[in-house]
Amino acid sequence: MVNLAKDAANVIDTTWPIVIITLISVVSLRITYLIKTKHKFILYEELLSLLFIIYLLMFFQVVTYQDVISYGNNFIPFKELTRYRLGSNLFYKNIVGNILLFMPYGFFTSYYLKLDKKRVAFFLIFLMSCSIEVVQLIIGRCFDVDDILLNLTGGMAGYFIYQLLEVLTDKMSRRTISTILIGLLITLIVILLYVMM
Repeated sequence: MVNLAKDAANVIDTTWPIVIITLISVVSLRITYLIKTKHKFILYEELLSLLFIIYLLMFFQVVTYQDVISYGNNFIPFKELTRYRLGSNLFYKNIVGNILLFMPYGFFTSYYLKLDKKRVAFFLIFLMSCSIEVVQLIIGRCFDVDDILLNLTGGMAGYFIYQLLEVLTDKMSRRTISTILIGLLITLIVILLYVMM
């Protein structure tokens, strides 16, 4: 567990400069846009957008530069899943981490596109996951079909969370739901960093 916390701190240490620079750029452009166009400023929507940007930057860091323990390329479904002992650090990093990594992606794509069809969400998540695996193969890491399956699981969980929140929105104010959601997403990003490293 100490190693996981240390590795999570390393992701933050290597990511924070680009996060700060990107956020300053995006926030200044967004504020200028809102002022110029006289669009209404809705705090929770702006915060969700910033969280999505932070998530994407950290996501990029994790899938591109994270140290991995690899047994080589895997094109056989479920082969690598059986390697990890339940409850071990590798189990949390490789199994739980891949699921958690894609939950925000599934949620955010559904939220921004207002997806109501599972197959569209599935296709977008599948496309992103396959892209990552192919790029990792090209840059000298490994391709693992099990990662795609785990990412699909996490991404679709994010889609179903979005669908659940849409149902709850009818019963509660959108602002209340968004506040809860922001808290959950921040928690998920922290957990993601902790588990993946």
